[in-house]
Amino acid sequence: QVQLVESGGGLVQPGGSLRLSCAASGSIFHINAMGWYRQAPGKQRELVATIGSGGSTDYAESVKGRFTISRDNAKNTVYLQMNGLKPEDTAVYYCNSDVRLYSWSAFSRNYWGPGTQVTVSS
Repeated sequence: QVQLVESGGGLVQPGGSLRLSCAASGSIFHINAMGWYRQAPGKQRELVATIGSGGSTDYAESVKGRFTISRDNAKNTVYLQMNGLKPEDTAVYYCNSDVRLYSWSAFSRNYWGPGTQVTVSS
């Protein structure tokens, strides 16, 4: 089994910053892509940013230039540095990882964390 645990959410004023972390643990051979998604009340879950095992990144247009995703492969951890936060960034943020479980198989499974609340308000 693989577990993902997010941390770093909270309440911040507009223009402020937060750094989210997500650590994966359990039976892991290799983690392929890792990413962050978010879901605001009444809206569908949406992609925020992803990062491949080699470091390639992709961002939603709404966060480009403000958010930075990074990862520490040795710690099986992904980070999301969020600067210039806006009220519309308020959401529950979820970590996602595509995990390869076995050395003898390319099979991978997708896992989600429980989410962490980010609230941007004055």
